Amino acid sequence: MKQDVAPPYTAVARHAVFPEPSHDEAARFDFLANFNKYMAATLGPGNKRAYDTRVLPDFVREQGREPGDRGEIRRAMNGDPWHRFWSALKRNSMEMRQHNGRQMVLRQLDELDARVRQFNEGRDTLQLDDSVAVPRYQQAVDIHCMPGSYHGEERPGDVSAGANYDCGIFATTAGGLGALSDGGGQALVEWAKRERPGWTPRRILDLGSTIGHNIVPLALAFPDSEVVAIDTAAPSLRYGHARAQALGARNLRFVQMNAEDMSAFPDGHFDWVQTTMFLHELSGSALPRILRESFRVLAPGGLMLNLEQPQYGPDMPLYEQFIRDWDAYNNNEPFWSAMHSLDLKDELVEAGFPQDSLFTTGVRAVVDETVFPSSKTDEGEDHGRAAVWHAYGAWKPA
Repeated sequence: MKQDVAPPYTAVARHAVFPEPSHDEAARFDFLANFNKYMAATLGPGNKRAYDTRVLPDFVREQGREPGDRGEIRRAMNGDPWHRFWSALKRNSMEMRQHNGRQMVLRQLDELDARVRQFNEGRDTLQLDDSVAVPRYQQAVDIHCMPGSYHGEERPGDVSAGANYDCGIFATTAGGLGALSDGGGQALVEWAKRERPGWTPRRILDLGSTIGHNIVPLALAFPDSEVVAIDTAAPSLRYGHARAQALGARNLRFVQMNAEDMSAFPDGHFDWVQTTMFLHELSGSALPRILRESFRVLAPGGLMLNLEQPQYGPDMPLYEQFIRDWDAYNNNEPFWSAMHSLDLKDELVEAGFPQDSLFTTGVRAVVDETVFPSSKTDEGEDHGRAAVWHAYGAWKPA
């Protein structure tokens, strides 16, 4: 298969609760997946050319200096016709993805809810709690342009948000995360097996799990471990639990809980606490509280691992900071920019981890490249959905 063509939607793995696409719905997702690849690889580099040949020279001529921060670049680029054209295409692509996913889910919602109930009812591995409130910072915006975000319900008790998220992430990533969209979780498994051969954590905790794309591979790879996934969004947890059960992850428990207060877990309870592309969706006040709670529930000698896009810093060019910031201003990711400006090492130290326990590493999504070609990591990459992450971790002193 050519590297510049996304795999067909028919290659997406069908588990027992996955929404069934019609011919037209699959065709729309095929179009959007390839459209996203085209925007990233072919149209995206035009932004840098526009900056180098028009925007930067005009800025220097008018200001007598180069831009001092990414915000100045953003304001200047927002007036450039190419960047406005590219941004409009990207935003519309995400809105079309959400429209198609919602349509696909809602027309079969009765059947989906019934299938999910077969995996959920009577099982103690799904623990919902009506007293858990969705935080204001999550209610205030439809993240990723998804109507209702992760917690929205078409009717009480449904799985519409989780099912929509699952069926459409293929188009958003252009297939870059594999047939089950679990390339991040597979990468975690590969990293753990390489870095600590033979390690079997007693308990693993996943924060902000949504529907479990990234934690199911860990549960399957460590079948003797007790694995817990927490989130505040009940519709995502209902769907995620059924999905995990359908995929055979019987040692995985989904719990409705706000990670800012994990008092239900005793001190030192988990050997591994991890997040995957979660920190950038946290408010500035929630993030340090969650890291402090993570330190508390982590056992001595345990691992804290956070997969994210690379943090901004003096070594990252201002233009790259600007283009990575696109999601903050155009894709309903209000905390993206501020979070990526933080020094996560400092945040981990403030949470309790000693400086000499910290580490960073790179983690690449693991997918079946015979069907799902690996994502490129050159200048044309769509930084909002890269299949390569930076891991910011720490080992708690024994």
